Amino acid sequence: MTALPPLSPDEILTAEYEYLSATAFQANEDRARVASFYLVTFGSFIAALVSAQLEVTPDQLTWVQWGFSGLFLALALMALSTILQLARLRVAWFESVQALNAIKEYYIARHPDLKQAIKWRSISNFMPARFKLNSVGFLLVLQVALLGGASLGAALFFGLLAQSGGLLFLPALASGWGFFFILLIAYRWALN
Repeated sequence: MTALPPLSPDEILTAEYEYLSATAFQANEDRARVASFYLVTFGSFIAALVSAQLEVTPDQLTWVQWGFSGLFLALALMALSTILQLARLRVAWFESVQALNAIKEYYIARHPDLKQAIKWRSISNFMPARFKLNSVGFLLVLQVALLGGASLGAALFFGLLAQSGGLLFLPALASGWGFFFILLIAYRWALN
């Protein structure tokens, strides 16, 4: 077996930097993909419901209402899963950026003149926070949380309709808004 030629520290750090750049890029791409998947799933479900021509007898109506309740509950649970995935991908991106910045700091310590050229560093004010309200990622979280809250509200609405036969908007509305805020809290919690 032949020995591998020795690598210089600069080659190793260059390869590491390229790998970390790729992981940061992939985490950003995956966040968009995850949110889009949820939005398409939600939209497809609503389109199927709107376009369905259901001829339901009064005996079957309760079962249809329970079915809608279950399907909307599944969408609400998918929203929670999507929110947690978005948080994990934000953390993965952040960790990649921190590691990239560690390599920058290593080179700045050895070549102080680089300090002027590299603005985005761990110790600078340019490093974004994990939880950032005005980021595109958080706007994706808001979309998913809003639809997740609407899904849970609809699940409760149809469940109460099936159980009592009456239209109970207030509990459905309150639970939908409550779940919206729970999803936002879950996102913030998962970032830590």
